[in-house]
Amino acid sequence: MAFDGCFVTGTDTGVGKTLVSAALLHTLARHHARVVGMKPVAAGLVQQGGAWVAEDVLALRAASTVAVPPELDCPVALPEPLSPHLAAARAGRRVGVAELVAAHRELRSLADVVLVEGSGGWRVPLNEDETLADLAVALALPVVLVVGMRLGCLNHALLTAEAIRADGLHLAGWVANTVDPAMACRDENIQTLRQRLAAPLLGVLPWQPQGPDARAVLLELPSAWKHGKESHELAE
Repeated sequence: MAFDGCFVTGTDTGVGKTLVSAALLHTLARHHARVVGMKPVAAGLVQQGGAWVAEDVLALRAASTVAVPPELDCPVALPEPLSPHLAAARAGRRVGVAELVAAHRELRSLADVVLVEGSGGWRVPLNEDETLADLAVALALPVVLVVGMRLGCLNHALLTAEAIRADGLHLAGWVANTVDPAMACRDENIQTLRQRLAAPLLGVLPWQPQGPDARAVLLELPSAWKHGKESHELAE
């Protein structure tokens, strides 16, 4: 099956999913003409240009090569920075997998590759019955796991990888993002995960306190994701 997208999840919230997603979009754009990021549920909005929008969504749009209607790349935007099911309840609405899948289906008609960034970790609730994992399963996309390198990351990463596989999805790769500059034995922890995750390491991100530039992040794509036009062809 031809590669047409992936689902980016993390070991927790605040581990750099958006940075990695934007970097992946920039890297994918060297091989595919039309790439777009999707944040199915964004919780926590800021005002920009008279409109309320999530900063994560702005980052994904800046890294995408096609502009799409906002109701497609972010079908659910919730004001408060809470778990999606709580933010939705406080906004007086219910978020369901079906509406998010429908938006993704429309995005697929507008782009060659759709990168979907989850919220929080793998089992974050969407409503009283469904989680973000249910969305990933419905989309049937390969998964990229962002591991926040800090004390406790081994357990979080291994449990998340186990859950991804138990849900029947393919862990296509993982990224180590240094979120604690004082982490002891960071390299040894990365080596442990390389031995145990049974998925390729796509990149190691150093500690970047000044707001990292996604264009400067070097990631290695799985080889199956590289079909399509090369960057020099796209520039012509």
